[in-house]
Amino acid sequence: MSGHTADIPFEADREVPGLIVKFGDYPLHHGGVGAIRTLGRLGVPMYAITEDRRTPAAASRYLRRAFVWPTTGAENHARLVEGLVRIGRHIGRPTVLVPTDEEAAVLIAEHQDALRDHFLFPPVDPDLPGRLASKQGLHELCLEHGIPSPATVSPRSYEEIEEFAEKASFPVVAKNREAFVRRRRPAVNGTTRIASREGLLGLARDWGARPGVVLQEYLPREEAEDWIVHAYFDAHATPLALFTGVKVRSWPPHAGMTACAYIVDNPELADLVTRFVKQIGFSGIVDLDLRFDRRDSRYKLLDFNPRMGAQFRLFENDRAVDVVRAMHLDLTGRAVPKGDQLTGRRYVVENIDLPALLAYRRSRYTTPHAPRRASGTELAWLAGDDPLPFLTMTARLVGPGVKHLYRLWRTSRRAAH
Repeated sequence: MSGHTADIPFEADREVPGLIVKFGDYPLHHGGVGAIRTLGRLGVPMYAITEDRRTPAAASRYLRRAFVWPTTGAENHARLVEGLVRIGRHIGRPTVLVPTDEEAAVLIAEHQDALRDHFLFPPVDPDLPGRLASKQGLHELCLEHGIPSPATVSPRSYEEIEEFAEKASFPVVAKNREAFVRRRRPAVNGTTRIASREGLLGLARDWGARPGVVLQEYLPREEAEDWIVHAYFDAHATPLALFTGVKVRSWPPHAGMTACAYIVDNPELADLVTRFVKQIGFSGIVDLDLRFDRRDSRYKLLDFNPRMGAQFRLFENDRAVDVVRAMHLDLTGRAVPKGDQLTGRRYVVENIDLPALLAYRRSRYTTPHAPRRASGTELAWLAGDDPLPFLTMTARLVGPGVKHLYRLWRTSRRAAH
């Protein structure tokens, strides 16, 4: 395993803590554990917001304190800001914020003035993270700046859906228009493939008078490859760390969280993302999903997450820099060492990759750009220097966790006909 203190050729500012900020009830989040470990191994004091004291994050040896704060993500912003400020006062010194979801990233951007006295975070246009997290807002930005993306419509009524259904080529994909509705009353559960006009109209009857969805062109997986980009951009929208990789498996299959991925060099994709981020002026960590459409040889941007991605620990360069370390170094006034990404490195999320592997074998789908052999493997949960999060995850997975995985799989199978 890379990234241990003896392997790190730079020093972080150990006087500046980090705080993992998450809103919503998803205790089995490997990304938060990864962020606690990656900064904790540098000697950075780490804190985290957790649902309870029995989450994997709370069990990490690198966590100084878990602030137990159950939230849904749908709370009033004033209440969330007040709670963050209270935590900042308790820590008692400027602290780098590491958001793990869109709710946290947007809240921090929109309330920078209220949080600045207690926390460090990249400066960004207050409205930009919200636009990027919105499927409609992202599509509009892609059109404005000439970035390929799936054809997208945002119907405002059932009548508009009927008009769309008369002309559309099926299948199509339905997604919630705004990222945050998954915490409230989502119209659809994640990415939903709809096979026919009748299927669309049947689903749409439950979406209400003002459907909160976008309908997108379906990019067939048989003619596509799923790519991911993780990067950290400074206050001038310059990439201080940028990585490209290919997603091999996800759960639910083909439409969910990364279960297995590899670092793969892709200069064309790196240039595309660098240009787009410079054009929109974003600063901070990004996690992007793109699909390469072999029918027209273009990379089409599906998701722009303006925060740390759960699988960020896949990506590291030969100077032991990942995007979370890059942000902490930059915000504390230290240089971010340049280096080459560790091409061929593999990332596996233990609790979801086995069911994903079985599903992908049945479908006989393979990713052409995936290396035949990994140059090294980073596990999401298991770490020799920090074993308790893995054990805690395993204990919580039994029973309710298995049922949750099954529900995700069933949701992914419910294509409307």
